[in-house]
Amino acid sequence: MSEPLVVVGNGMAAARFCEELAKRALGRYAIAVIGQEPELAYNRVLLSSVLAGEVAVGDTLLKPADWWRDRGVTLCYGAAVTAVDMPARQVTLDGGSRLEFAKLVFATGSRAIRLPIPGAELPGVLTFRDLADVASIARAARRGTRVVVVGGGLLGIEAAYGLAKAGAKVTLVHLMDRLMERQLDARAGAMLKRAVESKGIEVLLDTATARFAGDERIETVELKDGRHIAAEMAVVAVGTKPNAEIAAACGIAVNRGIMVDDRLAASKPDVFAIGECAEHRGVCYGLVEPVNEQARVLAERLAGRDRHYSGSVNATNLKVSGVHVFSAGDFLGAPGTESIVLTDMGLGSYKKLVVAGGRLVGVVLYGDTIDALWYLELIRSGTEINSVRQDLIFGRALAERRAA
Repeated sequence: MSEPLVVVGNGMAAARFCEELAKRALGRYAIAVIGQEPELAYNRVLLSSVLAGEVAVGDTLLKPADWWRDRGVTLCYGAAVTAVDMPARQVTLDGGSRLEFAKLVFATGSRAIRLPIPGAELPGVLTFRDLADVASIARAARRGTRVVVVGGGLLGIEAAYGLAKAGAKVTLVHLMDRLMERQLDARAGAMLKRAVESKGIEVLLDTATARFAGDERIETVELKDGRHIAAEMAVVAVGTKPNAEIAAACGIAVNRGIMVDDRLAASKPDVFAIGECAEHRGVCYGLVEPVNEQARVLAERLAGRDRHYSGSVNATNLKVSGVHVFSAGDFLGAPGTESIVLTDMGLGSYKKLVVAGGRLVGVVLYGDTIDALWYLELIRSGTEINSVRQDLIFGRALAERRAA
C-alpha cells in the first residue's frame, strides 16, 4: 500500500519535487499537494514577461492538470494549511478537512516583504511576487501611469521593465549604490543601470524611501533626502521572507526559514523542507537552481537512496529585453583571490573571472553570457583550470580547443 505523503505548497519547488519523485518511485507514495494560490504551479521567473504582455498567463504553467493526475498526485489548490498535528500525523486545511501523512514536505516558498514605513498599507502600494500581484499591477497600470518601484534587485528590475514595457512612467528607487548589489560588482552594476535607463526608466541609487503619502490612495513617494515623487502606484520589491509559520506552530525548528540538515530533514521525524522556505547551513536560497537541486536530493532519499545535500553555488541569471547578466560564486573576490577581466564597452560586454588556488571561484558576465553554464560547472566541480587559464576569459570553445 502506498505511503501517504503530503506536500505543503504548490509552487516551483513542489512541482520539481513531484517530477523527480515520479521518475524514481512512481506508486510508492500517495501524494497530495496542497497550495494556497488558486492556480496550478507556475513559473515565477516569467512574471515580468506576463506584466509586459510578452507571455500569456497560461504559458507560465509548469505542468498541465493531466500530468499530475497521470502520476497519481492529488492536487488541492486554492486551499491553505492552517495547522499540522504531529502526534496524529495530520494536516488541517482552512475548510476544516484533514489529511493524514506518513511523510510531510514543506515547500511553502516565501512572500514579499512590505516596507515598515508610513503609508505602506495605502491602496496602490503593491508587491510583485505572484500572479495575483501581476493582475493587481496590470489593473492599476495604464499608459502614462506614474509608478515608483522600490528595490533594485532582480524582482524590482523585472517589475520596472514590465511596467515600462506596458507604457507606465517608471522611477526605480534603490537603497544601495548599485543595482543587484548581491549579484554584481560595481562595473557590471553601472552597465546594468545604463541599460535599464535606456528602457525609459529613471534610476535613483543611494536613495531611501521614507513614506508613501496620499489621502485615499497613494499620491506621493517621499524620500529620506526630502524629495517627493508623484505616483499613482508604488511597487515594493525589497526582498522576501520564508513562509515558515505553520512549521513553527507545530514545534518544528525555525530560524529565518525551516531548519534542515544535509538530508533536508527538519527537526521532527519524517518532516522535510525544500525551496525558499528551507534554511540549510544558515542559508535560505531564493533562486531556481538550488530549489531544483534540493528537489532532486529529497526525491532520491525518499526513493530509498542515500543522498545528501551539501549546499549550492548561488548563481543569478537576468534576461530582460536584450539585457543579459549572469553571476555566480565569489564574484567580488575575497582576499587572496585574483581577477581576470575583459571589457568591450563598444559591444556592451564585460567578463570578470575570480580565481583562487588554480580554480575558478566566481564569475560576472554582462552582455555575453553564452558560456555561463560552463563557468558555473567549473565553479561547482572545483576543476583545476591552470592549463586553460590564459584562454579562460575568451570562453569555452577557445579554451578547450587550445587545451586539446
